Amino acid sequence: MALSRGLRWCQRIFSWIPVIIITAVVLWSYYAYVFELCLFTLSNTLEKVAYILVFHVCFTMFAWTYWKSIFTPPSSPSKKFHLSYSDKERYEMEERPEVQKQILLDIAKKLPVFTRAASGAVRFCDRCQLIKPDRCHHCSVCEMCVLKMDHHCPWVNNCVCFSNYKFFLLFLAYSMIYCIYIAATVFRYFIKFWAGELPNGHAKFHVLFLMFVALMFFVSLMFLFVYHCWLVAKNRSTLEAFSSPVFQTGPDRNGFNVGFRKNLQQVFGEDKKYWFIPVSSSLGDGHFFPMRCVNESRNPLLANEEQWDEGGSDEESSGKLSHLTT
Repeated sequence: MALSRGLRWCQRIFSWIPVIIITAVVLWSYYAYVFELCLFTLSNTLEKVAYILVFHVCFTMFAWTYWKSIFTPPSSPSKKFHLSYSDKERYEMEERPEVQKQILLDIAKKLPVFTRAASGAVRFCDRCQLIKPDRCHHCSVCEMCVLKMDHHCPWVNNCVCFSNYKFFLLFLAYSMIYCIYIAATVFRYFIKFWAGELPNGHAKFHVLFLMFVALMFFVSLMFLFVYHCWLVAKNRSTLEAFSSPVFQTGPDRNGFNVGFRKNLQQVFGEDKKYWFIPVSSSLGDGHFFPMRCVNESRNPLLANEEQWDEGGSDEESSGKLSHLTT
């Protein structure tokens, strides 16, 4: 028991190493750009001020989105999806798999659950003892079920999921802007140092490496960002891109694709003024999503809304659904 706990603590400590590496590189880039390039190399005062001001805007947005990606807790299913004590006891006491399957099916009828396991059974997590909402998966690193899980990212030491997916996308975007701005403004002095037009010193080393590091990170980030833009356009997660979600009618890779505009709004929200800043604006609460093949008139979610939201007001229920209907 003590050994297992010790290994778990070691794992948690080592999991921060990628974040520490990224932080160290960014802090070095800050020093190299602001001090070695702008303050020690540039001679034009107006150019210094302009470079430093724009750099700090890019740096602030990058740092803000990175912070939000790391420290926004993964969202987990609400208590509605957990088995009650009586249901749990009945499920565990039953030894016949087909009866267990039926027990879960009866419970799921009261919940807004549309996807199924590959076998056609209700998706159930034995570790968390809950019925998984649509697009929810168990993360073995976080040791919990995560709403609309995309993947567990070591570079942010966090699950990229419903609660921080917007922040992760903005982090990728502002990282690219940060890198390309550094590369674009450093390029002229990179050529001068390379050609020997500027004196050798500490600044030469920092400027040369700034150029290489910025371009290297930009290229790698560009591929990842383009891939996630494609996922947003199709309304898929990384997991769903590799394994299509299974509905009662069978697997459907485009099951949650409700059109480009609505797909975009699910991640960034309806108010465009919040799209480019890392504040929560995604639609819904991560427990249920509009589907391409289900319209409002025959959506079982609407029929079960009273059971799903029992104890809540009708105004609150209709408010949630107004954003999610297709």
